[in-house]
Amino acid sequence: MGVPTLGCHCAVCESLDAHDKRMRPSVLLSYGERNVVIDTTPDFRSQAMRTRIDRLDAVIYTHGHADHILGLDDIRPFNLKQKGVIPIYAAEETLSTLRRQFAYIFDPTPTGNLLPGVKLHPIDGPFEVFGLKIVPVPALHGPQPVLGFRFGSAAYLTDFSRVPEASSKALLQGLDDFILDALRYIPHPMHSNVEQSLALVEELKPKRAWFTHICHDLGHVETNLRLPPGVQLAYDGLKFEVKI
Repeated sequence: MGVPTLGCHCAVCESLDAHDKRMRPSVLLSYGERNVVIDTTPDFRSQAMRTRIDRLDAVIYTHGHADHILGLDDIRPFNLKQKGVIPIYAAEETLSTLRRQFAYIFDPTPTGNLLPGVKLHPIDGPFEVFGLKIVPVPALHGPQPVLGFRFGSAAYLTDFSRVPEASSKALLQGLDDFILDALRYIPHPMHSNVEQSLALVEELKPKRAWFTHICHDLGHVETNLRLPPGVQLAYDGLKFEVKI
């Protein structure tokens, strides 16, 4: 829902700490002259302006929920500037959601309006985006399958409640940086909580872990003081280098 959460006046929502102002989670991969975004949240326009993105080369989707796809329409300025379509990579189920939720983009009827220009690519295994190898990491978001992604020495796994033992955990070995869902302290049927995510970090042993998809139950400073060494809450604007 983002933090502050609408209509809430808890200590975190009223916090003056900039780290407690959280847009919906997304990741920008910048390498060479390329910019690739994982998920276009409803806050995508603000995120792109804050980060001063001058071009967008591709979008990768974890799944088709509203807080991860609803910023798709805001790619239009990049279509104009770059004079071309932008490739979209997602599981077939997510592509079906995009076709349904953004039906006007795929309607062949001519229109005088500028529409987002996209080319859809189904994910059915590891793939390359302008030379960068992306390895999909299947997980479960409650009953729904979702994808995390490994790129070089880092991995991004948001919106999950369970990681399949054999197949997916093998893809998450030897990480320098692991960005993963940790919604709150209280258990949730669709999301990993702090205790579950700490257990996964202890099992996989990345050098650093960053908790994301955080609700207003977790204040930045207070929570970080309770986390073990090498584990911290992610925050809007966090940047670090990754070996690819």
